[in-house]
Amino acid sequence: MTRQYAFHVDISKCTGCKTCQVACKDKNNLPSGIRWRRVFQYEGGEWIEKDGQMIPSNVFAYFVSSACMHCEKPICEQVCPTKATYKREDGIVLIDQDRCIGCRYCSWACPYGAPQFNPEINAMSKCTFCYDLIEKGESPACVDSCPFRAVDFGPLEEIRAKFGTFSSPAPLPKPDITHPAIVYTPNGSTKSSGDVSGQLKNIEEV
Repeated sequence: MTRQYAFHVDISKCTGCKTCQVACKDKNNLPSGIRWRRVFQYEGGEWIEKDGQMIPSNVFAYFVSSACMHCEKPICEQVCPTKATYKREDGIVLIDQDRCIGCRYCSWACPYGAPQFNPEINAMSKCTFCYDLIEKGESPACVDSCPFRAVDFGPLEEIRAKFGTFSSPAPLPKPDITHPAIVYTPNGSTKSSGDVSGQLKNIEEV
């Protein structure tokens, strides 16, 4: 493999506007109910008693923009019975929809729920990293659309050298299963995977 492309998301800049999500749906002409990029809203805090009153304490909230992680060890590729899911030399994980039988094994195995069944084509679908744009020297739609430049991409080694290696903000799962090709820059209140002090507040949306 010549390189491994990766996303970088700066949680400290993300406002949860979902422009990245809308741009992805528009560029890929996705039907209703299918979201290749999703924005998780994670919040938490507690109430404490002070002077006879209950006041909020340790309150936090942040957004996590997430799509297919184009993992270094994609379990979706491992479980696909027809080998429709495959990893390119540049690390981008794709689905050959002509070979896909829609069994949903990839969706069940993926800890991020990235592959989604598209009833219009009777096959699984997922983020393609906008490889068609990258091959023309352009950026993925989600990257170019972000008004706060919270989403970026590049070779994984370069992303890690610049932004570190943190890849598991709550509410996302721990990265040890698939080794996702993603780096998140946390804000001051970002929790790590496995945190139980907060809750996902937009379950219906993601």
